Amino acid sequence: MKARWLYLALFLLLLLDAALIRWWYGGWRERRVDPAIEAAARRYGMDPALIKAVVWKESRFDPRARGQAGEIGLMQIREPAAREWAQAENIRGFHMNLLVDPMINTRAGTWYLRKLMRRYTATDNPIAYALADYNAGRTHVLRWNGGAALTNSARFLEQMDFPGTRQYVLDVQARLEHYRALQPPSIRSAP
Repeated sequence: MKARWLYLALFLLLLLDAALIRWWYGGWRERRVDPAIEAAARRYGMDPALIKAVVWKESRFDPRARGQAGEIGLMQIREPAAREWAQAENIRGFHMNLLVDPMINTRAGTWYLRKLMRRYTATDNPIAYALADYNAGRTHVLRWNGGAALTNSARFLEQMDFPGTRQYVLDVQARLEHYRALQPPSIRSAP
């Protein structure tokens, strides 16, 4: 009988160890790209919590992630956006394979997201509109933001006929609030 309890205790201890290792690894995986995210956010005047939320949704912090439509890296950058960023930043010899570098990827993605947010400054929620654009493209956003939706993000979300994009926007916004709550007060006051 004692041996049975000993085996059960050993099993529970191993299970707890596995859970703790998984918890630690998951946190480390998120934190390891923080310097790249913070540098890109600072460079382009963006909220690091927003950039981190996009990285979480796009790649789950895997810098080697590849999408089906040719997206690369942490922020899943596509070639037209990457080339536009490289040209705007006067980066010579840019090649798409450079986007697996977390520093380069977060800079390109943050620059592009800032560009999108500037398009929607007249809306009640530029983040929601920019995220929809980031995920589905400007053509779809223009179709969805007709009429009252231009200044009403709730209506805008209702008009989306892409459930995946609607969920994308909601997921990133929820994760944004999660990361904002974790930020030190000095960073929370940033743009």
